Amino acid sequence: MVENQSPVTRHPSPVTRHPSGMGVRRLNVLMSAYACRPGLGSEPGISWNLAKELAQFHEIWLLTRENNRPRIEEELQNTPISGLHVIYCDLPVWFQRLNQGQRLVQLHYYLWQIIAYFAARDLHETQPFDLVHHVTYVKYWSPSFLALLPIPFVWGPVGGGETAPKPFWRDFGGRGKLYEILRNWAQWVGSIDPFVSLTARRSSIAFATTEDTARCLKRLKARDVRVLSQLGLSDEEIATLEACAQDPPKTARFLSIGRLLHWKGFHLGLKAFAKADLPENAEFWVVGDGKEFDRLQTLAADLGISHRVKFLGQLSREDTLQTLGTCTALVHPSLHDSGALVCVEAMAASRPVLCLDLGGPAVQVTEETGFKVSASNPDTAISQLADAMSIVAKEIDRWHRLSQGAQMRVRQHYRWSVKSLFFKQLYETLCNGRGEVSSPTASSTPSPNANG
Repeated sequence: MVENQSPVTRHPSPVTRHPSGMGVRRLNVLMSAYACRPGLGSEPGISWNLAKELAQFHEIWLLTRENNRPRIEEELQNTPISGLHVIYCDLPVWFQRLNQGQRLVQLHYYLWQIIAYFAARDLHETQPFDLVHHVTYVKYWSPSFLALLPIPFVWGPVGGGETAPKPFWRDFGGRGKLYEILRNWAQWVGSIDPFVSLTARRSSIAFATTEDTARCLKRLKARDVRVLSQLGLSDEEIATLEACAQDPPKTARFLSIGRLLHWKGFHLGLKAFAKADLPENAEFWVVGDGKEFDRLQTLAADLGISHRVKFLGQLSREDTLQTLGTCTALVHPSLHDSGALVCVEAMAASRPVLCLDLGGPAVQVTEETGFKVSASNPDTAISQLADAMSIVAKEIDRWHRLSQGAQMRVRQHYRWSVKSLFFKQLYETLCNGRGEVSSPTASSTPSPNANG
């Protein structure tokens, strides 16, 4: 079932003026975005912000789920976007009812890819596309059947290749260990799904959110794999975060934000805080709620730091950002995050980030913006996190350098306006052969494996 915001008709693409003075045809780009809603973070925000920015340069045909229609149409009614065309398709209503509360979300996502392909194939006959880009979900172990269209296919950035190192499993409860087993099993099933392999092989370029996922894509025989964070912030979001930033508090205060789940590693942060050489009045604040709440409270008591740890629960976004701007540093020792938008938000708010050298945070954080500690085993990670806490709490000059470096990195590499320009040039290269496209991010490794 396909419904369109406006009639889909064949029309010539207009021509825009390139800075060199040469005319550049506006491409017709089909963007696949299962999750896409204005005003949200995470995956829905990734799709919307990228589509909105790219519509400045090319005709963007946004293919998404029917349940995203109310938020999208409300946004477009308030702020029309020239060059953005929204196409809605979904599974039958009876199946959508079965998926209420996302009970069958993985199956729904897989089947939606099939529906999306047939919708796109029919549209391609009347409205020929120059290129197709799969944006969400950001995971590599499920196929995108849009790769079957006879046009260049850009995959990602996709993640999901990250796993919690086995030495860290010792701290997981039974439920956490079962979760990791099932997650690893899902990755394995994806790796043997012939349609996933087909998606990888047919991609013109496959972007991986991390080096772990890049290795998975290479095993699937993707021919051109590059590392690129999927995350970004709008200029308005960056301005808001910068306005929240304050000087470091006189009392050292460390902050963790997120769902309280075993793999977020907040237990490592608490243990490091207890071990660190910090003033007695130093504090550790936790924003969020989840299944590990009781375990973390018990851990704080066992460590003798309950009087210095505050569990603030779930806060509004505004209150969360205000809290972020008052801390010394963000502590985010996640064990398999493909993204971690909170790290980018913290850097935009001039807060150093302390994380493990794993997954998405390891791509985002550099020695100019924070500390990435070893993930070889829990004891080493805790010890190095404790050292990092002592440094940012005591060395004010070092804190200011990290603070400035964090803000600069976000402005240079994590603005949607910067990322959209990169993809604009990439599309034109793939469709028109206009030469090489440099990565929009800084990297310690040569292109095409550009970190950031």
